[in-house]
Amino acid sequence: MGTCKHCGKSAKTVSDVIGYCAQCIRGHFNEVWPDIKRVHDETRRLHGLPTDPPRAADGKACPLCHHQCLIPEGGRGYCGLRRVANGRLIGGRPHEGNLSYYHDPLPTNCVADFVCPAGSDCGYPRYSVAPGPEYGYRNLAVFYQACSFNCLYCQNYHFRVRTASPDRITAEELAAAADDRTTCICYFGGDPSPQILHALKTSTLAVRNADNRVMRICWETNGAMQRPFLQRMADLSLESGGCIKFDLKAWDPGIHHALCGVPNIATIENFRWLSTLIPRRPELPLLVASTLLVPGYVDEAEVTAIATFLADLNREIPYRLLAFHPEFQLRDLPPTSKSHAECCRAAAERAGLRRISIGNLHLLGNDYTC
Repeated sequence: MGTCKHCGKSAKTVSDVIGYCAQCIRGHFNEVWPDIKRVHDETRRLHGLPTDPPRAADGKACPLCHHQCLIPEGGRGYCGLRRVANGRLIGGRPHEGNLSYYHDPLPTNCVADFVCPAGSDCGYPRYSVAPGPEYGYRNLAVFYQACSFNCLYCQNYHFRVRTASPDRITAEELAAAADDRTTCICYFGGDPSPQILHALKTSTLAVRNADNRVMRICWETNGAMQRPFLQRMADLSLESGGCIKFDLKAWDPGIHHALCGVPNIATIENFRWLSTLIPRRPELPLLVASTLLVPGYVDEAEVTAIATFLADLNREIPYRLLAFHPEFQLRDLPPTSKSHAECCRAAAERAGLRRISIGNLHLLGNDYTC
């Protein structure tokens, strides 16, 4: 049971870590943000990460993500990976990847499994080796150990201790891990954006190595990379039969800031632009949206706004609602309840979306008010 420091509301869906309820964040953001910002700053200091994107007057410009950091000599970008040494930007270059990877049997627990060639009857025979789920084949899952967001509920926060690791895997080594039983590569993390150059090089090599075998290129991302890199991601996915999965974490700017520490403007605008490419391959979804249903914060109002945005772009965009599990800093919130998930599904349907799915069903908890 948490208590909002602004209005005094007490509920188990108010986090004492954040300190404020969703209503007060939406309605009084400028008042409550300094307090919430201190929480974000502390979580970043714990892992030696900059509290804000650097803006050094004589800094080196990093062009990869929405932060557009100006990194001073000896300093690091907001992601913690990109840094400047001897006047040169290092970290996140095409030939070096700070990552881990594994082979995941198909069909796997993918955000897009209900509409993608690996887990459904979509895409056969051009983009799939089977007229249904690709049993017997596998996905190369690539986890990049850096991120351009600071989500307080991060389900994979352990990567932070590896962001500054000197260990590297070349694009050639990673591409070679996609063997003849591999039909897709998915980049996630963390997020691919701080290491997008490495991912793009790996993808080009892997598709070439496949020599006309099925080799789909897929992405799970916060969507906050610069547009030229998003264009190259889209081209690779369109040509290979892959998809780009955007995590639309919240719609309200205040809620997004409170949960993720950064704005959502770049994510929304990149998603909007990417939706214009859907007609280039209408038979198989290019773009998939997902939202983690954080109790008390990502509520029916947030999902309604996101789903309305999606439906206005294209009612056929697949939308995955994901169950939240208490993790990282937000261990004081309950898991997403069944009624919360169903309430949000109904809201997405009312907004006009036609392909909605609830994921992580095993994480759904006991009921509470939506």
